[in-house]
Amino acid sequence: MSGRLTFFEIGALRDAISRLSKQGRKDIVLNFSGLQYLDSSGIGELARIYVSVVKANGQMKVVGLSLRVEEILKITQLHQVLPEFPSEEAALQSFPEFNRKETI
Repeated sequence: MSGRLTFFEIGALRDAISRLSKQGRKDIVLNFSGLQYLDSSGIGELARIYVSVVKANGQMKVVGLSLRVEEILKITQLHQVLPEFPSEEAALQSFPEFNRKETI
């Protein structure tokens, strides 16, 4: 993700996650390294996506948190359900099925 995650941009994230879900992909890694700004709508959308991923028996993990975004996730307690990893590779390897599935 890059730029901003606000009311105006959450539709694009929702659509991307929906496409992945329709492809049968239930485990999600969000790379926030390019994310510059996150507002309450973005936070709400992350929470909504997290719930939908968990309901589909999936997991959601994050990488590339700036200090500001990390602070927001801590204030909102989302850091408790969105584990942070130092890299995309580390996040992918943390999924139980990583060694059994092809990644894209």
